[in-house]
Amino acid sequence: MKTICLYICLLGSFIAAVAQEKYVPSKENLEARAWFEDARFGMFIHWGVYSLLGDGEWVMNNQDIPKDRYRMLPSFFNPTDFDADAIVSLAKEAGMKYITFTSKHHDGLAMYDSKVSDYTIVKSTPYKKDVLRMLEEACKKHGLKLFVYYSQLDWDHPDFYPRGWTGRKTGRPEAGDWDAYLDYQNAQIRELAENYDIAGFWFDGWWDQAPHKEDWHREVDYRISGNDWRLSETYQMIHQINSALLIGNNHHEMPFDGEDFQMFEKDLPGENTTGFGGADISQLPLESCQTMNTSWGFNLQDTKEKSKKELIHFMVQTFGNGANLLLNVGPMPNGKIQPQHVENLKFIGQWMDRYGETIYQSQKGPVSIEGVMTSTQKDKRIFLHFYKPIKSEVLLEGLDAKVTKVLLYKDQSKITYKKTKQGVTLEIPQEKQDSIVTVVEVVLK
Repeated sequence: MKTICLYICLLGSFIAAVAQEKYVPSKENLEARAWFEDARFGMFIHWGVYSLLGDGEWVMNNQDIPKDRYRMLPSFFNPTDFDADAIVSLAKEAGMKYITFTSKHHDGLAMYDSKVSDYTIVKSTPYKKDVLRMLEEACKKHGLKLFVYYSQLDWDHPDFYPRGWTGRKTGRPEAGDWDAYLDYQNAQIRELAENYDIAGFWFDGWWDQAPHKEDWHREVDYRISGNDWRLSETYQMIHQINSALLIGNNHHEMPFDGEDFQMFEKDLPGENTTGFGGADISQLPLESCQTMNTSWGFNLQDTKEKSKKELIHFMVQTFGNGANLLLNVGPMPNGKIQPQHVENLKFIGQWMDRYGETIYQSQKGPVSIEGVMTSTQKDKRIFLHFYKPIKSEVLLEGLDAKVTKVLLYKDQSKITYKKTKQGVTLEIPQEKQDSIVTVVEVVLK
């Protein structure tokens, strides 16, 4: 009996210790989360030496390029047309409030002046400039915040072993010290947190060590390695350096302890059009990321450009789901953004100039119609974003009956409405509807 009691006491102490270690965000972190949710709109920048090959950021894996051959790329990467000020100015013109830049992608090359590696844009290319520092300075000048994307996955590092699902034909030795790799990773993350004025981290690659869903029940020759990512150590280190730094991880799962926002890749929150989405939606700030064609990094043959209308439709659906939108650009090898993407961003900026009040500092609205309309809300004002034309009366089911007036936004002309037991019905004249998105303002008592 004494042994059992001792065991129970020890178990209770262990549970209490674990509970004490559970992440509790600081006041500064909660303030940063509030800013993040208010900001709503950011620019994602995927750029590295892979842009030289014009086949996206996964080219090393997709073309099975051995690391010794891939390491030839930095020697002729000299993007003399890169202009951090011009890119940040464009983001600001588009209505974006922050930028997330790929400080290191899966190919392992640091796009900043890392002191713990010689494989960097500063030490391995003729360009020899710290583009992250340049973006940091431009963001300060123009009043945007800077986040850094960091790939936990590394197709170049010899100690990234056992192998995960990708980069298996890059010619790395079939041996390595996993803890040594994580020490290297955390050293780079530390220098980013300590030496750059950033707002947070956008991690990616954890999934490389997780089983593919379709392979859970059958034998394959490259199953989960069982490696421990030591995430709590990494997250605690970041928050100890600066508790306001926000942490998100693109692992396609519900957020892990220590994370401050949840992201959804090429999907609206909770949806799964990509095959790797579908995670439940947490109570943390949310962010969807999306491309303007189909590629993240520069892809010369990707001509599947989303139209301006398609981009804005995805935007309002994202905002109506209470999430931020991180819209991607993949600069060309010379450092410039593709002309079509510049044109799209300027158009979006014009739209945001007109309708930004309905987006920034808003929350998810109380009503939506699948495939037709979504909404945002600010206090007693609800903004309905109809991204499909309305041919007759439309029922806003479940809308609070305390409606005092309904207006066409900006135009401020009155919209005919009536209250029913089911909600409120609106009648929007077709000649008043916008060709892209019709925005209607509902004012509550």
